[in-house]
Parts: sequence; structure tokens; C-alpha cells
Amino acid sequence: MVRPREFDRDEALDRATRVFWAKGYASTSTEDLLAAMNIGRQSLYNAFGDKKKLYLEALERYQQTSNAGHLERLNSSESPLGGIEALLLGLVSDNDDARALGCMGVGAVGEFGTADPDLVMLRSKAGRALSRRLVERLREGQARGEVDPAIDAREAAAFLQMTMQGIQLGARAGGDARNLRALARFAIRRLGAR
Repeated sequence: MVRPREFDRDEALDRATRVFWAKGYASTSTEDLLAAMNIGRQSLYNAFGDKKKLYLEALERYQQTSNAGHLERLNSSESPLGGIEALLLGLVSDNDDARALGCMGVGAVGEFGTADPDLVMLRSKAGRALSRRLVERLREGQARGEVDPAIDAREAAAFLQMTMQGIQLGARAGGDARNLRALARFAIRRLGAR
């Protein structure tokens, strides 16, 4: 007879996510995970499979939550440029410790690049909805006279997503909030109608 699980799987996954986010995949040991999750080795394997499967599940959950927040900020203003500004500025935490974590997804790119097909698929899936909505907001901005009509909306959306990655990488590298916000505002000003 199988023993019932004696821990909250969601809470354990949240704890594992925090460890992977802070340390990356390679630097996170199974012992780090067991200690953070407060579970035994067999429970980890029974509930999550191996370390790689746990990492993929943690990263996917992180990306879903993160993207939901991105879309919420992007849609938070009637003004398309206001929504884009909220999106970019919302990446910058005032809390030094939180800001220094950067983005788990950007960390995965730095650690794995395109070498892992599972991670490439997750990244592609996570970025699609945001990219589509950015294009829509940019086109709305062009129709309202807020965004330069000469800008290609798809190229500008890609630029904004790369800017987001740069801000998050800069945060992970120790960038201060003031400078990261200045970068966000600089990018937003480049989009404005001339």
C-alpha cells in the first residue's frame, strides 16, 4: 500500500523554485532542494521525478506567474505607452535582495542557452502571449498617435522583450533601481511619436 504524501506539493514546489531561482540549476544540489523543501529524497523522487523534472516544473510555474504579472501591467493603463511603461518599470524591485535575483527565465537562458530543447520549448511558449500583446498595444499606440507610426510593431515588441531581459540581467548583476528604471524610460521614449 502506498503511503499518503505528508507534505504540501505546491509549497514544496514553491520552495524549490526559490532555490533554483537564487542558485541556478547546476549550482543547486539535491541536498539544497531537500533542505529547502523539507522533504526526504524518496518523497522528492516520488512527487517530482528527478532534479531536472523538478526544475522544468518550477521554471514553467515561474514563467506562468511572471507572464501573468507582465500582461497585467501591460494592460493596466488605457494608454498603450502607459501600459508598456508599467510593464518595464514593474520589473525593477525597490527591494535590493529581490531585485538581485533577476529573472529565473533569463537565468535559465544564461545557464543553458539553446542547448536544452525542453527549456527552449518552455521559453518559446512563455514568450508568445506577451509578444502578441505587445504588438497589439504598440499598434493601438500608433492608432492613437502615441507611438511613432514608422516603427514596425513586431520589431518594437522584440526590442521591448530584449530590453526586459537586459533589465533583468542588469538587476541580477547588481544594478541599482534608479539606473534600471532609467533604462526602461529610455526605451519607452524611443517609441514615442515624433
